[in-house]
Amino acid sequence: MIDLDKWQEIFSSLSRHKLRTILTALSVWWGIFMLVILLGFGKGLQNSATRNFSNDAENVLYIWADQTSVPYKGLPAGRFIGYTSPDLEAIKGLEGTKRTSARFNMSGNYFIAYKNKSLAYRVQCVPPEHYYIENPILTSGRFLNQTDMDLRRKVVVMGEAVREELFKEDEDPLGEYLEIKGIKFQIVGVFTEGKKRETERVYLPLSTAQRIDGTEDVHTMIVDMGKANYEEAMVIEESVRQELSTRLKIAPNDRQAIGIHNDAENFKEISLVMTFLNIFIWFVGIGSIIAGVIGVSNIMLIIVKERTKEIGVRKALGATPNSIISMIVQESVFLTSIAGYLGLACGMGVIFAIQKVMEINEAELEFFHNPEVDIKLVLVALLILIISGAVAGLIPAIQAARINPVTAMKS
Repeated sequence: MIDLDKWQEIFSSLSRHKLRTILTALSVWWGIFMLVILLGFGKGLQNSATRNFSNDAENVLYIWADQTSVPYKGLPAGRFIGYTSPDLEAIKGLEGTKRTSARFNMSGNYFIAYKNKSLAYRVQCVPPEHYYIENPILTSGRFLNQTDMDLRRKVVVMGEAVREELFKEDEDPLGEYLEIKGIKFQIVGVFTEGKKRETERVYLPLSTAQRIDGTEDVHTMIVDMGKANYEEAMVIEESVRQELSTRLKIAPNDRQAIGIHNDAENFKEISLVMTFLNIFIWFVGIGSIIAGVIGVSNIMLIIVKERTKEIGVRKALGATPNSIISMIVQESVFLTSIAGYLGLACGMGVIFAIQKVMEINEAELEFFHNPEVDIKLVLVALLILIISGAVAGLIPAIQAARINPVTAMKS
């Protein structure tokens, strides 16, 4: 049953010292508000990192050729090496490789023409397996297939940004022809991705581009390692390096000649940074909350001291220690609960506003995406805050209950 008299006394006590009440509540409000904001921004950074990796396969090796830095088996340092299709086939059979792909850059400028329009875009010449590496989202048509590779077909898959520039909105590009380096390529598919700049390119079959340039060269080889963990990924990287070193007569200790970027290593570093960032966020947020709770406790001590005579009179009239304690604790819990709830509401409001502004302006920040807050975590933090408020009020409440009525009335 609600004790209306007790609540009237609590409201009366808070209203008599409005400035003190507001400043105390503000310290609690700020603590929970900052925790929500920090969690939201931390999640935005984490979502950005996750999105950057989710567009591609997670465990991928990107392998490129460079210049040898040490002599080996009578061959001088400074040799420029290059990869060919047989090198790509050789690493397909290595243990731990799930899929392999490659990129070949056709020589010259990549101007893409359609009717009377001609624009410069990236042209990537790849095998069909590349679909599973880059994970493009097909909006119409299909991706390159093995038949395109075997027959060296002149077909092209273009990005959504290219379609928007070269075709009208209601125009179907499938079956039409783009001209690249004076050669007609039939459009068989259109794709999109999370970032617009990733759609400012077209894909050609690797074998077709190699025949046009009269070569078997590949400029970048890509290995998908599937679900390999960090340690397994490093073993696969080393086996690829050893295989290529043997085939191309490169010193095993020449790290410059064979350039390898390991996404697993990069992902591990980013995950570690995110972990430390989350620890820092919680450290700062909880520190702010603790500071607010300590402020409430100090204020309650001051209130008890100011009301010493009043508490003495209450006890002289028969008030029990439990009634004195409950009154002080209720006042502390009420203050922390209201301030904490307002801090939570304001913090969630700011995060929601940022989300809406980014959606309306279609903002795409490289390092920040979709800030959000796990409401369950914040509610747990709010519950802890309320319990802390009860504890903060309990200490001065116990002191109040121990006041000697005679001594208190003489003070």
